[in-house]
Amino acid sequence: MVETDLLDSQLAAALNRCATGDRTALRVIYDAEAGRMIGVAMRILKRRDLAEEAAHDAFIRIWRGARGFDASRGTARSWIFAIVRNRALTILRAEGRFESDDGEERLEPDFLTAVDRLPENSALRRCLEALDIKHRSAVVYSYVFGLSHGELAGKMSVPLGTAKSWTRRGLLSLQECMG
Repeated sequence: MVETDLLDSQLAAALNRCATGDRTALRVIYDAEAGRMIGVAMRILKRRDLAEEAAHDAFIRIWRGARGFDASRGTARSWIFAIVRNRALTILRAEGRFESDDGEERLEPDFLTAVDRLPENSALRRCLEALDIKHRSAVVYSYVFGLSHGELAGKMSVPLGTAKSWTRRGLLSLQECMG
């Protein structure tokens, strides 16, 4: 119990330092809790890539919202884990939009027609059609349907880094094509 109290007081101090812009304080929190945060997110999301995204997003929220931590309302650990748990639940709800009740992935019907709905003489349509299907899919899912990189990775059954890369390459190709 004493060890837990000590860790929590260290985390509370680190949160207070984060609120003043001390980046090393965020590293203290990361070193102490990142593994457990990913574990909590894994229990909710059942996928490592999405759990890592939830933990990453949680650290961004911790950094930006450290001023909102109030020790009189709860422990630093409970505040930190509420953030990662809430982010994981948000991702889980978003993932539910793209799975059928029987657990099988389904294509969004609008994806199949998203490019077709553009005017035939549209430069955007011409450039999207020129993209490789994986790059076009990444761009459309990201920018038409608003999927995060983690959601995109799950949707396309690829690692998170691959989803990010395909999106970036697709956007660069579009930018070049649109000139």
